[in-house]
Amino acid sequence: MVAAPFFFMLFAVMELGVIFTTESVLQGAMMDSGRLVRTGRADNEGIDESEFKEELCSRMSIFQSDCLTRAHIDIRPIPQFRNPDLPNPVQDGKAFDEDKTDYLIGQPGDLILVRVWYQQPVVTPFLSQALTKLDNGTIVMTATTAFRNEPFNPVAGGGGNTP
Repeated sequence: MVAAPFFFMLFAVMELGVIFTTESVLQGAMMDSGRLVRTGRADNEGIDESEFKEELCSRMSIFQSDCLTRAHIDIRPIPQFRNPDLPNPVQDGKAFDEDKTDYLIGQPGDLILVRVWYQQPVVTPFLSQALTKLDNGTIVMTATTAFRNEPFNPVAGGGGNTP
């Protein structure tokens, strides 16, 4: 009689531990990968969105196996650090709208916002109902950083902005 609630709580605590660990690893991977943009390396090496996502996922340690399908990236210049008016790709908690993301790495000195959303499935009953999730049964973790690009020599003709 006591075993069922005990194991339910045990699995819920373990799943929460996985979620918090994934979120921490995601934040670190996003910060490390964001340096590619900040230092101009993404521009100089012609790193596009898919290569940036591969770089991010390579830094996700044990969570990198499904990262390419779970991670969504938005990189764009912003006019100021305060109150940027940006589109939210999570639509009413129902689905993720990839059309509201962008990959614009900007010019030297630009203010840049890097956002990464990562969809993590939740399997423990009741825990999945308590957490914010999409219709497909996943929660959405977000990692965000903002910085000013360092002075680098942009590649002639493009400046690294990919439409």
